[in-house]
Amino acid sequence: MSSVTNKVQLMGHLGQEPMVKQFATGSKMASFSLATNESYISASGTKIENTQWHRLVAWGEAADKVESQLTKGAKIALTGKISNRTYEAKDGTKKYATEIVVQEFDVIKTEKALTAA
Repeated sequence: MSSVTNKVQLMGHLGQEPMVKQFATGSKMASFSLATNESYISASGTKIENTQWHRLVAWGEAADKVESQLTKGAKIALTGKISNRTYEAKDGTKKYATEIVVQEFDVIKTEKALTAA
């Protein structure tokens, strides 16, 4: 393997309204959460539902698009990369965060949304 790529593809629903911040430099950041769901049948025959929550962040033009197109509950497909960072909390403790940095996304029109249009 000559090179390794940090690439993530997810499809899910927004768990909250995106939070958008504009910095003094003019750059913009949007942060939000995404729920992905999977289900499977256990060895005993029981259907198991599993929801995973992902922290997402978008910068620049991607943040503009998030701000103008996304609301809580929207279904999206996205491409991004995993980012790990550390920061100091208000109480002085060191915190760790893993986020998906959104590079591009598409809103998925659901059947329910299409019939309402």
